[in-house]
Order: sequence, then structure tokens, then C-alpha cells
Amino acid sequence: MSPNTLRAWERRFGYPKPQRSPGKHRLYTHGEVAALRDALQEGLSISSAISRAREALRADTHILVGSLNSFELDRADAAMEAALALRSVERSVEEVLLPSLVELGERHGYDSAPWAFAARWAGDWLQRAQRLAPPPTRSVSVLVGNASPDDLEIDALYMRALELFLSRAGTKVLTLPISGISGLGDLLTAFRPDAVVVAGSHDADDDVARWAYRVRAVAGALPITLFHRSTRSERVRTTGARLLADSPGEAHRELLAVIESGGRMDAPSPALDLAETHVLVPRRRVS
Repeated sequence: MSPNTLRAWERRFGYPKPQRSPGKHRLYTHGEVAALRDALQEGLSISSAISRAREALRADTHILVGSLNSFELDRADAAMEAALALRSVERSVEEVLLPSLVELGERHGYDSAPWAFAARWAGDWLQRAQRLAPPPTRSVSVLVGNASPDDLEIDALYMRALELFLSRAGTKVLTLPISGISGLGDLLTAFRPDAVVVAGSHDADDDVARWAYRVRAVAGALPITLFHRSTRSERVRTTGARLLADSPGEAHRELLAVIESGGRMDAPSPALDLAETHVLVPRRRVS
């Protein structure tokens, strides 16, 4: 099968869906190409073969949902191993793990025992994957301000996915709660972040603005970005902090692009303008 054929199918059907190498070359996932090949060998038309291939890949999501719904941890781990055999870590998280969690949360409620079980498993899985990520290869550091109330929030799991993707991209990542202000100065002096992400929508805008002010008082005028944070108040502008995409894969690429451009933002997006929040903070150096 020629590369031109694959590119034509990608443009027409959105499948197979490649990633990009640092040199912008297409990187096709073996599982997607193999599933398409098997379907074509059955004599199906290209549109039918692509539908069959997509169904084969979606089966991993059904298995993971069933495993977590039955409280079977070993089977859930095996489902993710099967997903990883066909996809990259990033696509396994975005196409299998996170959609499965959303389905379970909508089915049982995000305050239910089944959701708590699934969320706890997912958080542990993402943290294990991050520990296995290669050492940082970029001279780039990202500070994540956690504005979620606990690790069982869906926003917190998307934040963990973003941390994983940034780590796998060779970036140093440090996550702190928004409430963690005491001793922030010494930590930031040692960590020296290049950008800040505020993740989650639980903490109030004033608390976020106060924390961001303390960060910038020590680290300078860093770019501030928002991830999975709804605009909670009416004090919203089209300038200020940039709102990243909801997808952790797209968000981490946007964030790295902002850092590489020196903090410039090509186009403003609706976001919380931290400069417009009316917070009175003492003018002193944070220690």
C-alpha cells in the first residue's frame, strides 16, 4: 500500500490517523494499519473496511468499561495492555482510558462508588505510566496548579493525563495545589518553570489569581494557561490566560508551542484574565 493511498484515505475518511515526528513526518500506529489491512483482505470496500477497523479498535474501550464496571482490576490492567499493543501510550489514554471513564461516570454518576473505584484505578495507572516515562530531554519546565478538590474528579484525571504527555515529551513537570502558597518562593527558585498551567475548575477565580500572582512575583511574567477550567465568573476577557484544548494531547502540543514561541499567543481565546481579577495581595517577596 503506497503512502499516497494512506494519505488520501486520511484526508477523505480521517483514518488512519497519524501522529507526527519532530520532523513533521507521519507516524502511523501499527494497530490501525493492521486492522485496516485485515478488513481489506476480507474483500470489503474501503469505507466498509475503515468502519470494521474502527470497530475493532473500539472493542478495547468496551472491555475496559466492562472490567471496571465489574470491579476487576487485573482485567482492567489487561485491557490497557491490549490497547498499548495497538496504540501509543498517548492514544491509548485518549481513545480508551479517558472515554471509558467518561462513560462510567455518566452511567453511574460522578459521586458513585463505581466511579470512585474506576477513578482510583485510572489515577494509579496514569501515575505508574508517568513514573515509567523517560528522563527529561528538553530544558523546559512546566508548573501545574491543581485546582481540583481531590484525585477522584474527572478534571483531575485529565490533568494527570496532561502531566503524563508532557513528561513523555521530555518536559519536567511539577504539580502543586492552588492552596499551596507557603514556601512557594524557594520552590520556584529551584524549579524555574517556563510556563504555568491552572488545571481544574473547582477553586475560585480569586484563589487562582492570588496563586498566579505569587508565582509571577518570584518567577517573572510566565505565560499562564488554563486546562479544563470553566470560566466561573463574569470577569472574562479575550486576553490574558490562554484556554488550552480539552484534549490532553492537543493541550500539551499547544503549551509547548507557546513556550517555544517565547510565550506569544497567535490568537486569543476565551479565558480568565488574571489581570482583571480584583485581588489584593501584599506587595512583598514570597519566601
